[in-house]
Amino acid sequence: MAHEYIDEADLMSSYSPAEIEAKWQEAWAKGETFKAVATADRPKYYVLEMFPYPSGRIHMGHVRNYTMGDVIARYKLSTGHNVLHPMGWDAFGMPAENAAMAIGGHPKEWTYDNIATMRRQMKPLGLSIDWSREFATCDPEYYGQQQALFLDMLANGLVYRKNAMVNWDPVDMTVLANEQVIDGKGWRSNAEVERRELTQWFFNISSMSGELLSALDGLENWPAKVRLMQENWIGQSRGLEMTFPLTTPQDGHEGITVYTTRPDTLVGASFIGLAANHPLTQSLAAQNPALAEFCAECKKMDTTEAAMEKAEKKGFDTGITVQNPLGGAPLPVWVANFVMMDYGTGAIFACPAHDQRDLDFARKYDLPVIDTFFALNDDTPVTDVAFVPAKTETVRWVNQPAGLQEATGQEAIDATIDWAEALGLGIGKTQCRLRDWGLSRQRYWGCPIPVVHCDSCGVVPEKKENLPVRLPDDVTFDIPGNPLDRHPTWRNCACPACGKAARRETDTMDTFVDSSWYYARFTAPNAATPTDMAEASYWMNVDQYIGGVEHAILHLLYSRFFARAMQICGHLPPSAIEPFDALFTQGMVTHAIYKSEGKDGRPVYHYPEEVALRDGKAFLLDGGAEVTIVPSAKMSKSKNNVVDPISIISSYGADTARWFVLSDSPPERDVEWTASGAEAAFKHLNRVWQLCDKIANMDKNQSGEGDKDLLRALHKTIVDVTSGVESFGFNAAIAKLYGFTATLAKSKAGYAAQHEAIRTLAQLMAPMTPHLAEDIWAHQGGQGLIANAPWPKADPELLIEDEVTLPIQINGKRRDEITVAKDMSKEELEALVLQNNAVMKALDGATPKKLVIVPGRIVNVVI
Repeated sequence: MAHEYIDEADLMSSYSPAEIEAKWQEAWAKGETFKAVATADRPKYYVLEMFPYPSGRIHMGHVRNYTMGDVIARYKLSTGHNVLHPMGWDAFGMPAENAAMAIGGHPKEWTYDNIATMRRQMKPLGLSIDWSREFATCDPEYYGQQQALFLDMLANGLVYRKNAMVNWDPVDMTVLANEQVIDGKGWRSNAEVERRELTQWFFNISSMSGELLSALDGLENWPAKVRLMQENWIGQSRGLEMTFPLTTPQDGHEGITVYTTRPDTLVGASFIGLAANHPLTQSLAAQNPALAEFCAECKKMDTTEAAMEKAEKKGFDTGITVQNPLGGAPLPVWVANFVMMDYGTGAIFACPAHDQRDLDFARKYDLPVIDTFFALNDDTPVTDVAFVPAKTETVRWVNQPAGLQEATGQEAIDATIDWAEALGLGIGKTQCRLRDWGLSRQRYWGCPIPVVHCDSCGVVPEKKENLPVRLPDDVTFDIPGNPLDRHPTWRNCACPACGKAARRETDTMDTFVDSSWYYARFTAPNAATPTDMAEASYWMNVDQYIGGVEHAILHLLYSRFFARAMQICGHLPPSAIEPFDALFTQGMVTHAIYKSEGKDGRPVYHYPEEVALRDGKAFLLDGGAEVTIVPSAKMSKSKNNVVDPISIISSYGADTARWFVLSDSPPERDVEWTASGAEAAFKHLNRVWQLCDKIANMDKNQSGEGDKDLLRALHKTIVDVTSGVESFGFNAAIAKLYGFTATLAKSKAGYAAQHEAIRTLAQLMAPMTPHLAEDIWAHQGGQGLIANAPWPKADPELLIEDEVTLPIQINGKRRDEITVAKDMSKEELEALVLQNNAVMKALDGATPKKLVIVPGRIVNVVI
């Protein structure tokens, strides 16, 4: 029967990926097979992979990530769903500016050139993407709507401006994220980073801390580890806020307020620690040059948590003291470089015996170390390692304020809060570790913040009719700092409120903003507002989100915040308050590293295609020198252990690449790419095609034997593959397809049964190897495109096992097996067993002593 898209003369007679893959991609494009249109006649399904940064080349990690999403999208299309499967580009950020500074040119040109390159590399994979919805976050049409969102959030109190301490690079003249500060220096300039107080914009995410935390319980289709990571990041805890009165008031300061999550250790308080930028510290430093110098040194520190843990603990004795609420000697007040103003109140009471940072500090400055509790059977005092048991562990307390003797840490915390409140010493408070999201970035290649600064009106939001506030193209990067600061025709503008001369905000938005709402924009990428409510109501939520676990905290947390903010601002329906119904975090694609030693002693890394493998060793193709093999590691351009997907597609075809990355390992685990694995995948697909060709050339009237056995195996495979795809067990599904292919290859069934089997096999393989499946479907006379064909359903009758294979044991040792009707009587089974060759030989004419039959399980002949 002729195929409606491809002439029969065009059908291949041998497996040639280069011929078929372009052909079927053209057919899908011509038929707009994957164009998503909201309709009421079918249930919707929205599958989305985390969109890529346009670095310039795709890698096998991209192939694996997008193939997983493609399997789900194609499967859902075949099960009658209206599928949305879009693609976009996370296109703003520092790498583009760095490239412009390094090689000249403009970030815009660099970015769009890379997008074009990566799009050309992705399309040969045959992904079921609706490319009509494609956008980049650097498109003015996208970031203009992001600016509109910002203004709506500002109007609803979800954005505000305040002074904050930042990492300032004095050479690049920009704020650096904590991760960009390495050993106290700028990651690119290597300049000593300063801590400066600047006016910054913030999203009020902390106001939603409790809701973001409690809603995690409802995300049942998210990995437990991701929910735990978010829970820990939000970090809700109940503690005690209390004020330690100063023994002598200082410049209007009567006391020091601290918030502690371990009030139970109050008896072990040794000193009070202040942050360098605490108001009392600043007041004292104004009169003490030595303290001012120490504070300036603190401002140069790397303030990431990891760096703070490793940094040498330094302090400055202010000479002032506070009253001890438990009586006894007053507590000295120190300024300590490990106390941060961003956490709590910027002040702590230190209990060195049970906090390692406090202990390191106390030992360095010869401050008391007071044991507050001991292990139940160990009275050893703390020396150089703090004793920090889990809060759930029962310990023996010493002079515990609430009078406890043996109790867990949590029990002691609760009791101490009650004790302090009863005496009026403090107030129990539940707080979250999560801080508001600073979104200001002092760089060019980002979304401009749509406000102006007017001497008469103050900070004024831009009018929506003036959006987008476009980035100027005529900028240069020959001078350090943000080019927007020195661009007078862009920076200088009229105030939207009074019309007087004003200045634009020259900070741009953190690129996390761009990726925090793109899922909503995909529902209506050309809308004149951030979303079209009708389209958003139809398509949201994302039914299946797929991406790397490295984004498990910030990206997902910010996206959850944005969904709530957009709902408040009227851009998403209430049902979309949690944007992602299901989340899957895939493993990495890895490859061995090949390295040798360069002339300067530094390692030289070699690409896989530069190396030949022999007897477990690696040798350079050029010169034959042996190189060191480093076991499997994440593919990295810096180590040259990357495999170019384009070369794999050229050699074996996209279906081979797709089949291999899905088949070799469970999708949540890493998969190691090997040339032998890719070759084996190609050979298997070629074997499937040869089966198709053999069956197509059979006599259409040919009968055979074992038709029912083949069909029974086929329908069992339908059940197994369906279960595998629906549960992300792609490798398990492929294992079943391998098994059935072997069964079909050995079958002696007639044409009708084999014809049904190969067509159904093509349908089951279609989500993984769509091009090969389309060609087999057409070759076997399938109507239309296999991409539009309904998913095969298993016949319940064929799933019923009417035969059973029983092992035959002789004196308890297995000697043979027998296949019989499942409902065979015991008498008939006994007669057959006694006629079995192995049994007859063992009996040698004698009568068995006993014949034990366990129905459906085993037969044991006792001689």
